[in-house]
Amino acid sequence: MKKLFLMLFACVMSVASFAQDQTITFDKYTHNFGSFSEANSTQKCTFTFTNTGSTPLVINQAVASCGCTEPTYTKTPVQPGEKGTIEVKYVGAGKLPGHFKKTITVRSNGKPELIRLYIEGDMTEEKK
Repeated sequence: MKKLFLMLFACVMSVASFAQDQTITFDKYTHNFGSFSEANSTQKCTFTFTNTGSTPLVINQAVASCGCTEPTYTKTPVQPGEKGTIEVKYVGAGKLPGHFKKTITVRSNGKPELIRLYIEGDMTEEKK
């Protein structure tokens, strides 16, 4: 009975410590550009994250779901309590007008190791 209690206690503690060991926190996970004209088809936004853990955080990669979206990110280790950024540029030139939703997959040494960020908007046809 003691062994069962100890195993159960250890399991509960490990789950509790995992839940509290969040090491990367974003200010937002989705950015909506709203409506913009095809004439102004390049849009930019910034996702800011904080290292809420106790060890340096390293972003290993940020990959977009298509070639029209270009993410750039903080390359140096982000110390505990400090902030970093992922800047995203959407280039709609040559794309069909209308609603779009793109994904940026972020991999890091933090928890969670994989996070998905989203950008979306409505590109309207340029009036000629």
